[in-house]
Amino acid sequence: MESKSLPVVVIGAGPIGLAAAVHLIARGETPLVLEAGPSVATSVRKWGHVRLFSPWEFNIDPLAAALLTAAGWVAPDPHAYPTGAALIEQYLAPLAAHPAIAPHLRFGSQVRTITRQGLDKLKTAGRDSAPFVVFVEDADGNESAIIAKAVIDASGTYATPNPLGAHGTPALGERGLASAITYGLADVLGAERAHYAGKRIAVVGSGHSAFNVLQDLVALAESAPGTSITWIVRRTKMDGAAYGGGAKDQLAARGALGQVIQQLVETNKVNLITGFKIDRLTPANQQVLIHAGARTLGPFDAVIATTGFRPDLHMLQEVRLNLDPAVESPAALAPLIDPNLHSCGTVRPHGAEELRHPEPNFYIVGMKSYGRAPTFLMRTGYEQVRSVVAAIAGDWDSARRVELTLPETGVCSGPASMGQSSTCCAPASAPILIAAPEHELIPIMSSQDSSCG
Repeated sequence: MESKSLPVVVIGAGPIGLAAAVHLIARGETPLVLEAGPSVATSVRKWGHVRLFSPWEFNIDPLAAALLTAAGWVAPDPHAYPTGAALIEQYLAPLAAHPAIAPHLRFGSQVRTITRQGLDKLKTAGRDSAPFVVFVEDADGNESAIIAKAVIDASGTYATPNPLGAHGTPALGERGLASAITYGLADVLGAERAHYAGKRIAVVGSGHSAFNVLQDLVALAESAPGTSITWIVRRTKMDGAAYGGGAKDQLAARGALGQVIQQLVETNKVNLITGFKIDRLTPANQQVLIHAGARTLGPFDAVIATTGFRPDLHMLQEVRLNLDPAVESPAALAPLIDPNLHSCGTVRPHGAEELRHPEPNFYIVGMKSYGRAPTFLMRTGYEQVRSVVAAIAGDWDSARRVELTLPETGVCSGPASMGQSSTCCAPASAPILIAAPEHELIPIMSSQDSSCG
């Protein structure tokens, strides 16, 4: 079978995966979008109660909008702020139902392994011309193999949260106490209210996911007497840039949230514990004690882990990757997003050149492309897939013509703030263009427990 007739497999039917399908169709390619969940944007549904910091104008792919508009779709107010549920209802669900997209979606399809036809990872001869084989398991446990000309992994990271343990692995006792721990953005004012009302709650993590949960818990405590909130962070202190850019943040809602949380701490509505690196959890009757060396907190009725997320790389074990050893993003992208190097959260535009791997026509895009790094914006993902799809279609001129304007976070504690050069702290008032050298970088919710905005 000639590669021209083969589909391009897209893993994940979230915002970035669906945008990839739109761009592939526009390029005359045939997408096959594999979604592990039963419907579109399964991970987004898990945080559907959360309102994004970014208005609609940052959350809709332009080509997808044009496709929908031609079919009579009316775009939401570009300046309004959607919840995750609204993002699905008003944009992603209509896009998935569009007659140009719907036939290319396959739900309940969990990708288990990706490899080259007839070749394991060690074999080089003939590798570049061999098609991909994508092994899939459906909801009933049936297995199948899909032959593809290219693979775009847009599976995200929300399904693989970071553990509570400060060592990067689950703390001692964490697995055994999993029933008392919620990972991610708990719906404390909605479906999960009864689990938290009137209880002693510990929130672990210092990013915007933690901010969202803390704000909701304080609102819950106002109507549910006995609800107490302890906020646990590894940082030695929370001040200044740790709460975000405030009024300097070009996404006003994001800047305001950090200011709200700082005020809640200062008015003792949230009990902040700093410098606490969790190493073990132990049961105490029906509650949980949290330990860091000789220090102990609790007991708590429930723990909410907003410690960020990491990429699941198991299905890529037979794919030749070039990942940064720390960030776990494509190696060329890592210096632009590594929070050890900068923490302003503003990233240079990047596309297929920076996202490519030693495995031709394989790309990781969207939040998963950032590995363990924080602060991914949907608009970044849309530009990623535009460039990647152009590369797959053979249009490298377009693939290298990457242009993107992102809002500044108002936070810059990296090298530039000390008078040195930086990749992240330049003004964003105009589009930034990258002319990549030949043959050679969420939800606006923070995706990581990090200092980044």
